[in-house]
Amino acid sequence: MKIKSKQPNLGVTIFAIMTRLANEQNAINLSQGFPDFSCHPELIKLVNQHMKAGHNQYAMMQGIMPLREKLAEKIKTVYGAAYNPDTEITVTAGATEALFAAITAVVHPGDEVIVFEPWYDAYVPVIEYNLGIPVYVKMKQPDYNIDWADVKKAISPKTRLMIFNSPHNPSGAILTKRDIGELIKIVKNTDIILINDEVYEHIIFDGEHHHSFSKYPELYERTMVISSFGKTYHTTGWKVGYCTAPKELSVEFQKVHQFLTYAVNTPIQMAYADFLDRKDLYLELSDFYQKKRDLFSRLIKESRFKLLPCHGTYFQLADYSAISDESDFDFVQRMTREVKVAAIPTSVFYHEKDDHKIIRFCFAKQDETLQKAAERLCRI
Repeated sequence: MKIKSKQPNLGVTIFAIMTRLANEQNAINLSQGFPDFSCHPELIKLVNQHMKAGHNQYAMMQGIMPLREKLAEKIKTVYGAAYNPDTEITVTAGATEALFAAITAVVHPGDEVIVFEPWYDAYVPVIEYNLGIPVYVKMKQPDYNIDWADVKKAISPKTRLMIFNSPHNPSGAILTKRDIGELIKIVKNTDIILINDEVYEHIIFDGEHHHSFSKYPELYERTMVISSFGKTYHTTGWKVGYCTAPKELSVEFQKVHQFLTYAVNTPIQMAYADFLDRKDLYLELSDFYQKKRDLFSRLIKESRFKLLPCHGTYFQLADYSAISDESDFDFVQRMTREVKVAAIPTSVFYHEKDDHKIIRFCFAKQDETLQKAAERLCRI
């Protein structure tokens, strides 16, 4: 039987490749973005309680109401945005499912979608599966800023959607108040829809603030905001995220979501609803991860890697050009085999595989793990 692939050039994601290699080589895995420490024990206790209480059947398609109500309350408090929990919040099977549903809901064949390079690798394949056309705008190094003159040039009458990610994976860059102002001017009097991937919303450093698109009425009305419990509560394996959007966009989003996963794990939703009362746990998350960023930075200060600015997320970019002329893909493969530390090559996040000799480390690890990894990296 012959199968005609919709994506003949699409391979396995780099995260799967590097994690598999790290496991094969018994290397320290600073590649894929997941913590190697446990979530809060109270959260596990709550999941267990709800399982024992019989909350083990299908949840509502949009998510259980107690969780949506708690999310609406949280977003109103933190960002000042009023989402109707009945119609404008959808709980999803992770942020990746939310991204798939959001892009699929609005992109028609031939629509152009502006994507900022380097980009999280889920965006472009979904655009192409929906026969959309990705239009690439490169962020400016070394700070990975957006050049808004380039954005204006990229917009055409076919522009349907723009996808943002702040705090940004893989660079750790963040959108500023000035960026928000430029974006508001650009989309004014257009029908352009926005997606902001805000899964690292509570991981932002050095006294900076997260500018959620929810905060700004001119953006709120045209934006699907996507976030993740996994990043906030160290539970990436539970795969629960959510999308907030005005009713008209939420209706279209849910048309896709209902046939993609329909409903999300019920007892875990119940536990998150209870756990959201612990406001300190997400409000203090930035301090928690800033200490890890700073520790990792100090530990490899004497290495031959040059660290780039990191304002958010739990990823640190590093320039290895003083070490090797190898491609970033070859370098991380060799480093995993010989040094026993795995990282991600950033060229995979560019459509033309731009190689700037920069790799990405994940510092969402126990201090002991970071110390062991740094010892090995400093020997290079």
